[in-house]
Amino acid sequence: MLVTTKEMFEKAQKENYAIPAANFFDLDSARTFVEVAEKMQKPLILAFAQAHIEECPLEEAALIATYLAKKASVPVALHLDHGQDEEIIKQAIELGFTSVMIDASQDEIETNIRRSKAITEYAHERGVVVEAEIGHVGTGNSYEFKETTDTIYTEVEEAARFAKETGVDSLAVSIGTAHGQYKGTPKISFERLEEIKNEVSIPLVLHGGSSSGNENLHKCAVSGINKINIFTDFITAAMDVINEEKPEDYFTLKRLANQAIADTLSHYYKVFATK
Repeated sequence: MLVTTKEMFEKAQKENYAIPAANFFDLDSARTFVEVAEKMQKPLILAFAQAHIEECPLEEAALIATYLAKKASVPVALHLDHGQDEEIIKQAIELGFTSVMIDASQDEIETNIRRSKAITEYAHERGVVVEAEIGHVGTGNSYEFKETTDTIYTEVEEAARFAKETGVDSLAVSIGTAHGQYKGTPKISFERLEEIKNEVSIPLVLHGGSSSGNENLHKCAVSGINKINIFTDFITAAMDVINEEKPEDYFTLKRLANQAIADTLSHYYKVFATK
């Protein structure tokens, strides 16, 4: 069933777990994610990043995801990830996305607040929920982002002010992760997470979940993070099995890649303690 993240997050906050936001990029990946969610009877956030529009037009992404979500036996939200252009975000809302992210985290905080508040008002009038980001989750070796950027930790006072003034429904915070692949395991500031959780009542989101380490991610999930984004680990798992098995035909390649992606999502459902 196609839903917003509102009820998903309310339950996750009460029961201390996180929901995976699985970034899809074509029909195969979206269908695989939904099949895993149904098999495990777990909620799912089907996320589609603005950065992937070159690979799959937004209209096609909306058609794929809304079709799969509406016929699914479990709650599925359709989320626009890292929306950086207001026109794209508004188009996603009109196309049926039930959740959108306005990512103005690289702007000055006043501009971030102004832009996020405007999108929130627009989305709420249409029954859509909004995620924004305060601080900045940097990027390393990433399939999603073309430029490398540094991580800027979320300040507790700014997070509280931001949530109050924008009216967003969930807030992505920066506590030590980065988008893409790591050399080693990142050092996450659980102290900062606890401080933010004590001051911000809305659900908190972690970006850059891939390669962050199972122990780190599990601790995040049970300590106040309610949504964790995963993308790079899906692609890495698919490429690893393709390079290992060296399939000789296209259909075998697709089957192997899809199974690797499915296994990765199944794994993270357990790590995130999703219910």
